[in-house]
Amino acid sequence: MGFFDKFKFSRLKEGLAKTQENLVRKITRILHGSRKIDDALMAEIEETLLLSDVGVTTTETIMKNLVDRIAHMKWEDASQLRDELRKQISMALSHDGTVASIEDPFALPSDKKPFIIMVVGVNGVGKTTTIGKLSYNYRNAGKQVIIGAADTFRAAANSQLEVWADRAGVPIIQQHQGADPSAVAYDTVQAAVARNSDVVLIDTAGRLHNKAHLMQELDKMTRVMQKLVPDAPHEVLLVLDATTGQNALQQAKEFSKVAPITGLVLTKLDGTAKGGVVIALSNEMKIPVRYIGVGEKIDDLQPFDPNEFAKALFGDDTFRGESYSVEEEVAA
Repeated sequence: MGFFDKFKFSRLKEGLAKTQENLVRKITRILHGSRKIDDALMAEIEETLLLSDVGVTTTETIMKNLVDRIAHMKWEDASQLRDELRKQISMALSHDGTVASIEDPFALPSDKKPFIIMVVGVNGVGKTTTIGKLSYNYRNAGKQVIIGAADTFRAAANSQLEVWADRAGVPIIQQHQGADPSAVAYDTVQAAVARNSDVVLIDTAGRLHNKAHLMQELDKMTRVMQKLVPDAPHEVLLVLDATTGQNALQQAKEFSKVAPITGLVLTKLDGTAKGGVVIALSNEMKIPVRYIGVGEKIDDLQPFDPNEFAKALFGDDTFRGESYSVEEEVAA
């Protein structure tokens, strides 16, 4: 199982329990028995995908591929759709972006030291906790990490990030509220270079309502960091809250207009039945989902692997009825 040991996989399954109930088990009920394929059945499948926040565009793609496959194979019974529907959803989870090796997800390029990660996202999505958990994961992987508290706009931002830095056991660079975020970013990178640190995590202000101001701020932070590290930042992660469903997809689209997003982090999957938004994000944004949050513990931020996600969501043979009894689901 590589990085995904039994404990990690178990936590992933637990974190996706609500989404599984809302998506997979509903589809299993729809396809149960000797039901014939007709317009009503297809409408139920489409509605289930939409209500699980798979999104209109991705749902349309899945349904079109399903209809084409039905015509090609001349299927008539609903049971014949089980494996194909799982396949289509699994395919939608894949993307063309370059992803970190799951065998060693916290490996770093040897020619990029310090490796600078800028973390963006609106307030309330779990940006601070994500930085703390990423710091913990990198430190556990043997990396020297330093955090830059460049969200100087919010009064509580520094103190919250300081708590997480302490939990992760990594140093933090910060200034007073209202300080120039670029100055904090510069100081952090300067400290990382001096200390020979491996990873720099830069927090940013979570304001999207004024796109022009946000773009200017991020551009300035980039310019000052590049005085020390010419190709900084090496990664720009956008943090999104899974409980907001399609709003997370909209935020991703808006942020991609003002920042060169290289990866997505989806938090709070354990608290929502809207986990289908992962499928929408993977399929529509063409930006790789890097990490997903499946719990509140410091080690509950996991590297995203489409195959492991699909396996945890569907079970090895969910549509074959081997993961749990279909009869029990229908009776529930």
